[in-house]
Amino acid sequence: MKVKHYRDIEGEKMGEGVVMRWVISEKDGAPNFYMRVVEAEPGTEGPPFHNHDYEQEMFILEGEGTLVSDKGETPLKPGDVIFIPPNENHTLKHPNGLRFI
Repeated sequence: MKVKHYRDIEGEKMGEGVVMRWVISEKDGAPNFYMRVVEAEPGTEGPPFHNHDYEQEMFILEGEGTLVSDKGETPLKPGDVIFIPPNENHTLKHPNGLRFI
């Protein structure tokens, strides 16, 4: 079992003004599910358009942004839940800042 405040976990810099914390991972004994908290400051860029062979889930905590996929652009706001199937191209835009898990 693990109980820890996410800010007590060292962040990994993902780009200028973007920090990702692996709050649950294989290091915790998780065989299937990993959880990350990503904080992007205003004016930062999202990752390049990409895909991967696993699904991705996100929950928007704070801020607003845009999910970009081959299907177009979808605005994001706090409380939105995102499911990205395996191998689907995507990226996020977060010019005003965004925090999500």
